[in-house]
Amino acid sequence: MKMMIWLSAIAILLCAPRVLLPVQSPVNSNEPAYNANGELAAPQDYRNWVWLSSGLGMAYGPAARANPTGAPPFDNVFVNPIAYRSFLQTGIWPDKATFVLELRSSRNSGSINKGGRFQGDLIGLEVEVKDVSRFPGKWAFFEFPRSGSYAKALPRSAECYTCHAEHGAVDNTFVQFSPTLVDVAKAHGTFRED
Repeated sequence: MKMMIWLSAIAILLCAPRVLLPVQSPVNSNEPAYNANGELAAPQDYRNWVWLSSGLGMAYGPAARANPTGAPPFDNVFVNPIAYRSFLQTGIWPDKATFVLELRSSRNSGSINKGGRFQGDLIGLEVEVKDVSRFPGKWAFFEFPRSGSYAKALPRSAECYTCHAEHGAVDNTFVQFSPTLVDVAKAHGTFRED
């Protein structure tokens, strides 16, 4: 009987902190976060997000132009999971959709490689955010310095705004370069053919 009371007391003590202390909810890594100056925080866990596509030599922004090797860079595109799931259901990107364009150098010599290209060092990180209440035109673009944790939205005069508005197949985004999303957008009637 004493053993039963002893075990019950231990169980109560182990559970008490969970009952008595408020639960701390983690920061939602699915939504963009800004500092007091309105600068976007670099998404720290974007490599755990949904990978949409990769390209070689398709990047044209300042980071790609500053590539010291001169070889065409790789770009990897990731989107936050909540936005991805919403897109699958609706064919459009929801508010707070966040895309990360990771630019990496391309290399052709290393290990046993004889002729192909593989991804190398990080060159730059660019982010596109849909935040309806924060940005005129709903969308904003950010370019992060290699060691930076915050970035200001690029000015509306930056070429990325016009290019995405004119050539994005779905809601300001280049879905046309993500084959698995093209069929989703077409099924929902949101794919712009031109």
